Amino acid sequence: MINKKKYSISLLLILLLYSFSLPPKTKLNIVFIGDSITFGSGLVTPVSYAPPVHECSYLLQLSKYRDVEFSNQGLSGKTTLDFLPSSGKYFNNVIKAADQFYKDKEGTLVFSIMLGTNDSAIKGPHGAPVAPSAYQANLKTISDSLLIAYPECKIIINYPVWYSPNTYNTSKYLQEGLDRLQSYFPQIDALVAGYAISNKGHVFVGDKSAFSYFMKNFQTELIPEQGQEGIFYLHPNRKGAATLGLFWGKAISRVIK
Repeated sequence: MINKKKYSISLLLILLLYSFSLPPKTKLNIVFIGDSITFGSGLVTPVSYAPPVHECSYLLQLSKYRDVEFSNQGLSGKTTLDFLPSSGKYFNNVIKAADQFYKDKEGTLVFSIMLGTNDSAIKGPHGAPVAPSAYQANLKTISDSLLIAYPECKIIINYPVWYSPNTYNTSKYLQEGLDRLQSYFPQIDALVAGYAISNKGHVFVGDKSAFSYFMKNFQTELIPEQGQEGIFYLHPNRKGAATLGLFWGKAISRVIK
């Protein structure tokens, strides 16, 4: 005959042990730093369809995250120079957004950075063209400042994405700019490798795949825009924004385990 009291206690112990063996679900608070691509320029309603929105939707579908909140600090036309702490309001806006999240001690504060498109231009954006070494130095200044303000944060630096070699709107990019953009990739790798020694576990390389993906799929995932050298492709359309958000989401999921 079954002892119901002992059976209930045993079942309770099993449930308790099982619950303790499960990894706790992580809450993510993400601040996005970027340019018009991060902001969602060209989309009818960026607040609903920009890449950060899709990234967070993807992360929420994963069982290891119980909640994801974000602040999109992407701004059209901005370079790494614009986000330097010494430049003023843009970095200050990032700090204001992060301060709100940093009060939440249950969440992991993440900075997702994708800058470089405007840095690579021949002329137009602030400071362009930005030399590869200067690009790395700017990213380091930004990252160092974030790590001083938020020692427990995670910083993920994504590779910039492809644009067509005839890109020329109010700013001039062309093939020279595209070549310079790709010269930034090893600078990101080197920067993160340095942090792996000096501040291990806090700064990571994010997505590397979106560049080649959009180079192959620009006609279906980027917006055709009239420029001074004909129709060019730079900004993701609604489908492309969802794809880019997925790339970024997978990068964060790989890092925040």
